[in-house]
Order: sequence, then structure tokens, then C-alpha cells
Amino acid sequence: MKFMKLGSKPDTFESDGKFHKHAVSDLDSDVTVNVGEVTFYLHKFPLLSKSNRMQRLVFQASEENTDEITIFDIPGGHKAFEICAKFCYGMTVTLNAYNITAVRCAAEYLEMTEDVDRGNLIYKIEVFLNSGIFRSWKDSIIVLQTTKSLLPWSEDLKLVGRCIDSVSAKILVNPETITWSYTHNRKLSGPDKIVDYHREKREENVIPKDWWVEDVCELEIDMFKRVMSAVKSSGRMNNGVIGEALRYYVARWLPESMESLTSEASSNKHLVETVVFLLPRVNRAMSYSTCSFLLKLLKVSIVVGADEAVKEDLVENVSLKLHEASVKDLLIHEVELVHRIVDQFMADEKRVSEDDRYKEFEHPELTKSEKKRLCGLMDVRKLTSEASTHAAQNERLPLRVVVQVLYFEQLRAANHSPVGSVAASSHSPLPPVKKTEENKVVVGEEEEETTKKVGLSKKSRGSKSTRSGGGAQLMPSRSRRIFEKIWPGKAESSNKSSEVSSGSSQSPPAKSSSSSSRRRRHSIS
Repeated sequence: MKFMKLGSKPDTFESDGKFHKHAVSDLDSDVTVNVGEVTFYLHKFPLLSKSNRMQRLVFQASEENTDEITIFDIPGGHKAFEICAKFCYGMTVTLNAYNITAVRCAAEYLEMTEDVDRGNLIYKIEVFLNSGIFRSWKDSIIVLQTTKSLLPWSEDLKLVGRCIDSVSAKILVNPETITWSYTHNRKLSGPDKIVDYHREKREENVIPKDWWVEDVCELEIDMFKRVMSAVKSSGRMNNGVIGEALRYYVARWLPESMESLTSEASSNKHLVETVVFLLPRVNRAMSYSTCSFLLKLLKVSIVVGADEAVKEDLVENVSLKLHEASVKDLLIHEVELVHRIVDQFMADEKRVSEDDRYKEFEHPELTKSEKKRLCGLMDVRKLTSEASTHAAQNERLPLRVVVQVLYFEQLRAANHSPVGSVAASSHSPLPPVKKTEENKVVVGEEEEETTKKVGLSKKSRGSKSTRSGGGAQLMPSRSRRIFEKIWPGKAESSNKSSEVSSGSSQSPPAKSSSSSSRRRRHSIS
């Protein structure tokens, strides 16, 4: 813990009983200051040389022909006032994380600013906060804990906000760069353990991702909420770690017995509502809280009388994880809630089954390079017609894969291959695709020649290719635009095929147009 010593004179404050304190000096005291239950017998000059408020109070007392001053509302009470008074006398005082908030607020109350005396108490405290306290993890946590009892002074002086910024900034750093001490005594066993992140044994000197959880969970609920909100809003913290921090906070502060829950229903209600507000949730595939934990919160919310909106939120979250529930978890006295959970679970199951499951589960967290590497394992020549249709419509697939799927589906249709058969093209190489200096995909001339031949063949076959279920029918608007940009001759061929099948007698395109397009190289961004 960091500390700062101010002053050099010995401490000469003596206590005469529990509620009387004297500043020992050769001169008799000439002012009496009552702070709460404690009376201080002091001297005017040291106080007036450091405090604007004391100057006004002494002047007001002299007008009333008295040397007694009463202060009722100083933040920090008589202990904080005593430190400020000793600083005025030049006596040695020690500031640390436990008392600095109270002394800072008391110094603000007494107006111990630079316009009264250079290097006054407020200035020295601010230097210590910025250079020492806020650079320390433990001290920042301790100071944040002390601000609760000193509201609204600590809030107005931005001590709360600065502590939260300090704590949240340290939480978000790379664990490999942490150099400060922290608490990490949790046992990794039982259903409510903090996740070990796929390491069965922690290596020595390896800092876990959840190193900060225990220290932050010592904060009272309002300060905990503000810290966690700052961490969540950054978007840089793993939601799994946030979920585990909430589980640990509930285990740390929420009583287990029914009697304790009901006797402190108001505070427990606030705790549950705050935790539910902070829950990270995305969808069924990425819900970061266990069903057991969510059902526990739901049971407690019923006991403490939480708002209906909170219960509804929990019902929705439980329905996403109901497949993990045990019979014991579902022992909830409100049968209607259980019905709502099951109904929502079944409705969600039906909706997922009707939707494209690939879109629900495609691995959206993959990077572009990872998607390319994964698609490289797929042989597009062996896809069935149904799989090719899905691939051509899947906007998450890389452009190169979509082009290959369309190319081989067209070859299959042109060679009269049965649906799902790839005998005619299983030994042919992938279409020669390369990148130009403009970073664009370019289709080689050999492939273009093949495309022209396929187009002429389709023109002669007429409606047969249309009835065979060729690639033109499987292409959505996006894929068709891609295909037409790369092989415009093929698009014309498809159009001719449909025209012949409908009985049209239009003449084929001019040869010059076909030969001109053969000499061109087409590209797509």
C-alpha cells in the first residue's frame, strides 16, 4: 500500500478524555472548535493561514463575541478534521488509501486551496492520488470502497469516477503485462467454479484472465455495477469472464438461507436486479451463464419480490439454456413461470428448426483468413445439387468458393451429369483464379474458353438444360450478378436456353460479339 507523509513537526495533539483534544503549545488556545461530539482547543493563526472557511467562521464568531465554533456537516467527521488541523500546524500526518478520501473531502469543505497558501493540502492530496493511488490496483479498490460513505462529496470531486476509470482500465489490460498484486484464492471445483479456460492445471506465474474478480467482488453492489458497466461497454472483455464474475459476486453476497433472504429483502432485491441487468447474453449458442445459476436467480427474485420485468428477463434467459437444466433446478413454486419457460423454450426450438441452422451456428467469430482456411478443406466438385444451392446462397462464404461452386455446377449441367454425380469433373483442376496487381480476382482464359463452349452447347440443347435443373436456377440475385460479371457469355447462354424452352424464335447473338468477349479478361473486386 502506498502512503504519503506530510509535515515535519511532532504530533502534539493530546486527548483529555474521549471527547476533548488539545494542541499543546506555549500559547493558550484562543479558539474552540466543536466537530460532532469532539471538542478541539486550538489556535487561530495556524487555521486561518490554511483555510478560507475557518477565516469566515472565526470572523463570524468574533462578531458574536465568542471564541467557539461549531461544525456539524464536515465530511469525514472529527477524524478528517483532526488530520486537516494537524496539517495546518505542520505536524506529521500520514495519508493512505483508507483515509485519503475523507481528508480530501474535508479539505474541500475547509477550502484549503492554493489561493490561501501555496502547496496547500488539496494540491498535495491531488498529487498523491495521481502519482500513487490511481496507479495501484489494490489502493484504487480500497479508495473506491471508501467513497460510498462520503457521497455526494466524493462524487462531486470526481473521486468515484476516477477510481472506476483506474480499476476498469487495469481490468482490461493484457494479463501478460500485469505487474501489480491481486487476490486469487478461488478453488476450481464444484458447479459454481470460475472457468479455468481450458487449462486443467494453472502454470506457475501464468496470470488467469479472471485475476480481478475477487477484488472487484468486494465492492458494494452500486460500485460493482459501475465498474462492470464500464468493463462491458468497452467491448474488450470476454463475456464468459463477465458471466463468471457475476456468479462469484452472487455466491459472495447473496445469503443461502430463506430467512436471511426475506429479512433483508430490499437489499437482496437490489442485488438480484443489478446482476440480471449486467448479465451478458447473445443467443442460444453463446449464452454465458449456466442454467443452474439463472434458475437460482429466478428463485431468489420470487422470494424477494423483484420486478416483473426482471423475472421476464430471467425466463427468457433460462429458456435459452433449458436443455442444461436438471429436475432439481426446476423446483420452482410458481408453476406458471415454469410453463412460461417451457413454452418459450419450445417456441424457440421451433423457430430455430424453421430457420437456417447454418446461420445460427456458421462460427461468426471466425476471421476472414480462418474462413478461407476452413473452406479450403471442402471439395466443391463433390457437393450435391442441394449443397451447391445452399453454398451459392450463403453470403458468409468467401467469394472464391462461391465462384468455384457456380463453375462446377455449370459444368455438371453442361456435361449431362446426373444430379449429385461428379464423374465428369472429379479429376479436373480447380478453376485457375489469380490476383492481379489491382488486388482483383481474375479468371484465366482457358476457363473462359471452357465457359464459351458450355454456352454454345447449351444454346444447341435449348430447353433440355432448363429442365435438367442447371445452375441458373440455383443462383440468388447476389450470386447471379457475380457469375454474370465473370462469365457474361454464360449468362447469355442461360437466357437463350430459357427463350428456346418458351418457344421463342429469336436469332442467336452475332459472332463478332462472341469473339470479342473471348479475347477479354474479366475481373471482379
